[in-house]
Amino acid sequence: MRKLLLIISTILLISTASLAQSGRRKPPVSSPTPLPDSVPTPTPKTREPRAPEVTAEKNQDYRCTDDGTLAHLMDDPVTVKGFQLKEVDTRAEILARPEPKYTEAARHVGVQGVVVLKVLLGADGQIQRIRVVRRLPYGLTENAIRAACEIKFKPALKDGQQVPMWASMEYGFSLAKSSVYGP
Repeated sequence: MRKLLLIISTILLISTASLAQSGRRKPPVSSPTPLPDSVPTPTPKTREPRAPEVTAEKNQDYRCTDDGTLAHLMDDPVTVKGFQLKEVDTRAEILARPEPKYTEAARHVGVQGVVVLKVLLGADGQIQRIRVVRRLPYGLTENAIRAACEIKFKPALKDGQQVPMWASMEYGFSLAKSSVYGP
């Protein structure tokens, strides 16, 4: 019986050793990678030609346009008729003064400061012209001018008549007041 037990244990030992894993895994069977579906490329949409961007310079006059661009005025600024604050009986009343937006480039570079503009508030209730007194780079001056174009006001009065009046406007740009998502 001993012999039989020895034979059975030997058979079990050999069979377990032959069936046991060696610790290595078989390499995974690679399945073919699917090809991407062919998507037709969209044709680029043609854009209407835009007017070149105006870079606002110090001591230059600009006019607001209906399409949101700025028009550089080339006439002599001395010939422009407009009263100063001290020369009118009732000064113009600002009803709405929108804030300008930061440009992405100015925010990225970290530009801060104040843009100072002189705005000619017309007798007809429209902005006549905007003169740059102090500017900032990276499109901040242009955005301040665009914001000044949206000013709503009641015209100034002199001797009971509505008259054009120059008004000084300051637009501050501070990164603390700005956010990545906001103005």
